This record gives sequence, structure tokens and C-alpha cells, in this order.
Amino acid sequence: MQTLVERGCGLDVHQATVVACLLIVRKDGKVQKQMRTFGTITRELLSLREWLLSEGCTHVAMESTGVYLETGLRPLGGGAGGLEIVVANAQHVKKVPGRKTDVKDAEWIADLLCHGLLRSSFVPPKPIRELRDLTRYRRKLVESQSAERHRLLKLLETANIKLASVATDVFGVSGRLIARSSGGRQSDPARNGRAGQRTSAPED
Repeated sequence: MQTLVERGCGLDVHQATVVACLLIVRKDGKVQKQMRTFGTITRELLSLREWLLSEGCTHVAMESTGVYLETGLRPLGGGAGGLEIVVANAQHVKKVPGRKTDVKDAEWIADLLCHGLLRSSFVPPKPIRELRDLTRYRRKLVESQSAERHRLLKLLETANIKLASVATDVFGVSGRLIARSSGGRQSDPARNGRAGQRTSAPED
């Protein structure tokens, strides 16, 4: 099979370790293999990058494994410094036929990389990745807020407190005042009534 990448490295990224397999194809066709294991702290990953550059590695491949992907992308520079990063879809790697159970994952990824059998997934730039994480976190917060509001409304209905029938905005200032006073040991009917009137829509 034709070799497209003469110096390629496959990374098997885990939570605490990164297994690297560097394949170097010599002019006589023989393949030199180097296996190393690094930690996932920044110092260890920078050592991985320096080792790859010192060996003349041009391509690095890894599976797109969620949060662990960021572990490898940040120190390696996302293609900077002479390293081209190939982020392969995990399902695609599994579908490629081969005796994957008899070889280490890193060596298998490196072999696929050198023979041009990996399709690189789109990896957005770092600012876009950070913005994506921020918007996803905001969406989770909004969903959690909505869930808590529905839970509170259900609790009030269960207690036969028809706050939604009195207040235009249950979670507005007046609605919160009514809910707070209704949940206390002592209530002020006049105060509750005034709060409810303030939230009613004006009549023409």
C-alpha cells in the first residue's frame, strides 16, 4: 500500500495518559516505530510536541474524543509549528477493516495516517471553540432556570395557590412578593392584594 505520510504519529488520548506511536518510513521502505507514553499535564504535552518536532514529524492524528480532544489540541498548537493535526472521527476509525484488537490503538491510528486512510474532521479555531463552549453552558443554565420555574409553578398549583391567575408575571417583582408572603407563616391579605393589582393589566 502506498505511503502518503513519511513521518506520522498516532495519539491515543486518555484522561491521565497519552500514548504516542511515531512511524518513520525510510528511503529503503523500512518502517521505524517509536512508542512513548506521556502524561496529560501541560509540561508533559509540551515534551510530546518537542519530541515530535525533533524527530521531524509532520502529521499527528488522534480520535475526536470529546473533552480529551482539547487536551491534545492546545499544547500541540492546532497545526502550528510544523505539525498538521488530523482529528479523525472515532466511528470512521472503527469501520476501517483491520486487526485492531491485536495492535495498540496509537499504532493503528499512526498506520492509518501514514497510508492516507483517515479523513480529518473539521476543527474550528480556538476562539470559535471557546464561544461554542460558552453558548452551550448558557443554554444549560437557561434550561435549568426554566425547569425550576415550572417546578415552582407546579408546587404552587399543588398547594392550591393560583398565583398565575393573579399575577401577569409570576416571576416578576410583584409575583415574587406574593409567593414569598404566601409561603410565610404570617400573611398580609391587603399587601398581597395590592401586589396582585399592580401586576394586572390596565383596563381601557
